[in-house]
Amino acid sequence: MKAAVRARYGPPEVVNVLEIQQPVVKDDELLVKVRATTLNRTDCAMRAAKPFLWRFFTGFIRPKVPVLGTEFAGEVEAVGRDVTLFRVGDRVFGYNDPGFGAHAQYMSIPQSGTLALIPEDLTFEEIAPSTEGAHYARSLIRSAGIRAGQDVLVHGATGAIGSAAVQLLNDLGARVTAVCGTAQLDLVRKLGADKVVDHTATDFTKDEQDYDVVIDAVGKSTFGRCRRLLKPRGVFIAADVGPMWQNLLLALITPLFGGRRVKFPLPKNDAAMAREFKELIESGKFRPVIDRRYSLDEIVEAYRYVETGQKTGNVVISVGHPEE
Repeated sequence: MKAAVRARYGPPEVVNVLEIQQPVVKDDELLVKVRATTLNRTDCAMRAAKPFLWRFFTGFIRPKVPVLGTEFAGEVEAVGRDVTLFRVGDRVFGYNDPGFGAHAQYMSIPQSGTLALIPEDLTFEEIAPSTEGAHYARSLIRSAGIRAGQDVLVHGATGAIGSAAVQLLNDLGARVTAVCGTAQLDLVRKLGADKVVDHTATDFTKDEQDYDVVIDAVGKSTFGRCRRLLKPRGVFIAADVGPMWQNLLLALITPLFGGRRVKFPLPKNDAAMAREFKELIESGKFRPVIDRRYSLDEIVEAYRYVETGQKTGNVVISVGHPEE
């Protein structure tokens, strides 16, 4: 099978599309014929091992996992003898954060993993980007304890996480202020933002409104900069550890003082999460935003684009199967 493989850490050019052995499924696993996947910030960080601390978990000298890719959509090609929840031919989508492997024509995943059946009216490319950014957004919202009627500012409202957060917050009944660039103002309004701030025209941290929660969905701001935006017991929460990993430390320290505080999310991935997003999509309450599409053979170009930091929503990788 063809797969995007990297044998060392480094820039996008360390990734090569090669022929490798197809996975052999274990008794409790599915073999998925991948039709579409995504390329996101997680893939970029893992590929480059940045920050360096990643190496302690992913292989200090060389990466333990040669094929990246967390999100996928495709068809069940084969099942292990203990699999009862899915059948050969089922159209499935999901998120394989523990094992990766979605940047390939075939991947294996346990039946207990984060996956669900694809809604009938969606294509593989439309459903593939519905879990990674969305599950981080859901984790931010739940960790911050956001409720209906609260005022929430989302910094980076057009990335995979931010665009999902705006939609999920709108469904929750929060009042959403979205921070984005000029070209995306109309998009975030359509996603459900009540107010938009163009960060190219004004400094969002000088906004006169105060908020129950500020979500930094792109990891480009800090509690120090956003503190003045928060109500007396407001929460700052980010999708990144922050400069010098400060958000982890601040999440431990700030609650001790009883005022404005930092929280740090601990995402949970399971089959229930995939089914939840399936239901949200079917109900029209959530739809992943897609920026660009590339083929698997163009994955190095896709990496270069994602690392510009300019993508809107998600970048989808189409995985072809020429034998058909």
